Amino acid sequence: MPSSMPHLRHDFAASLVVFLVALPLCIGVAVASGVPAELGLITGIVGGLVTGLMRGSSLQVSGPAAGLTVLVLEAVRTLGVAVLGLAVLLAGLLQICMGLLRWGRWFRAISLSVVEGMLAGIGLVIVAGQLYTAAGVVAPATGLDRIAGLPGALARVLTDTDALAPLAVATGTVLVIVGWRYAPRRVRAVPGALVAIVLAALATALFGLPVVTVRIDGVLAAVRPPGDEAFAAFGDLALFGTALAFALIASAESLFGAAAVDRLHDGPRTDYDKELVAQGVGNTVCGLLGALPMTAVVVRSAANVRAGARTRAARVLHGLWLLLFAALLPATLRFVPVAALAGVLVHAGWKLIPFGRVAALWRGHRGEAFILVVTALAIVSVSMLEGVLVGLALSVGKAAWDASHLRAVRTDDGFGPVRVSLSGNANFLRLPKMLDALESLPKDRPVELDLSGLHQLDHACRAALESWAARHCAAGPEAVSLHALPEHRPAADGEQVGAVP
Repeated sequence: MPSSMPHLRHDFAASLVVFLVALPLCIGVAVASGVPAELGLITGIVGGLVTGLMRGSSLQVSGPAAGLTVLVLEAVRTLGVAVLGLAVLLAGLLQICMGLLRWGRWFRAISLSVVEGMLAGIGLVIVAGQLYTAAGVVAPATGLDRIAGLPGALARVLTDTDALAPLAVATGTVLVIVGWRYAPRRVRAVPGALVAIVLAALATALFGLPVVTVRIDGVLAAVRPPGDEAFAAFGDLALFGTALAFALIASAESLFGAAAVDRLHDGPRTDYDKELVAQGVGNTVCGLLGALPMTAVVVRSAANVRAGARTRAARVLHGLWLLLFAALLPATLRFVPVAALAGVLVHAGWKLIPFGRVAALWRGHRGEAFILVVTALAIVSVSMLEGVLVGLALSVGKAAWDASHLRAVRTDDGFGPVRVSLSGNANFLRLPKMLDALESLPKDRPVELDLSGLHQLDHACRAALESWAARHCAAGPEAVSLHALPEHRPAADGEQVGAVP
């Protein structure tokens, strides 16, 4: 038997598992994004057959992701479905350029708290929005309005008998997914989300439940390459802002996902630059087809690894199964209740919110917890791109503050010189603390400053130090001695500044 046959056997089995996991998510993400369900299938197919064939990460699976749902929904509302493909196309080209410029590795420098805050914010918006869908109620446009309007919407639903059926379907879907983990191990080989969707469809058909089901016209009919209407919006700044947001957020999610997937297996590690190019090629093709943007999805990737995948063949085959389903069995989607898809996404969005991580960070690293929470709240209250930018700004600010740690230790026996030891980084952020320590010293006593513990002394602090020494000496005959002044010529022990010895 050829050596590749064992791998093919494992990859074939894993591809079926990934297909069953991806199918309900592809449809659900598309419906939640305000576009036809077929577009989610197209993106999943491209993620398998195009991105799956390319080098980068061998076991990571790409497709439409819940993490981009909020951004896509905003883009559809502001630009329209016809322009969405052009935005995805531009995002893909930008990703290819970043990969060729070898920028992929720099995405690893993004603070983990920002990424987790981004996912938490996305999760909150998804959960809030899909709760309205589950009840058959139109959701408000903004994240804050969705969350604020939930109590009133719930009160209206409980008094409206027509809304009870979709709410019951969505609730049952969530309960099946959550409870599926307690099923026998062999039974759990079938994903809980797929089981919940099938049960909801059967219940709707058998009992004639008054719920809205998925509308589908065929995958080929849904293909909409960017046309004149799309290119007419080429001068709109909102188009380029959306494309930039797609590229940055999809790239960050994909590359952070790659790092997570690499920890699950012992195979080849991800080449981040090649993976960024692969994601860019996939999004370029999706844009040409007018489909949803893609990203690497941790849920599908983890399922791929745990199912025993060994090579890229598993993710390519999963794309082939999606293609066959879209070509041969699309009519079956007409039996799927939209409320059931909302339940799937409510569960997926809830899992994006890292409650345990926030609690752990608050106990050990409150600054990181603050960044995570503020990033999530900014995404909910403003938008995805602005929220991520707020998180990045806070992360950079915190890093700068931590890097400017300065400690001042004073030793005074009451008779001889006052000795002060400065250690850490003396930069402009710590200038007030340094001056407070120096200006509190007695002016009628000699001062010895030990600067050997400083790793950095920037221009602002150096100038302030020399100015303080001059003022101290002007107040009396006592000198100021500096020891081991950094970033300067080596100072002799006992060198005096500001006065003639």
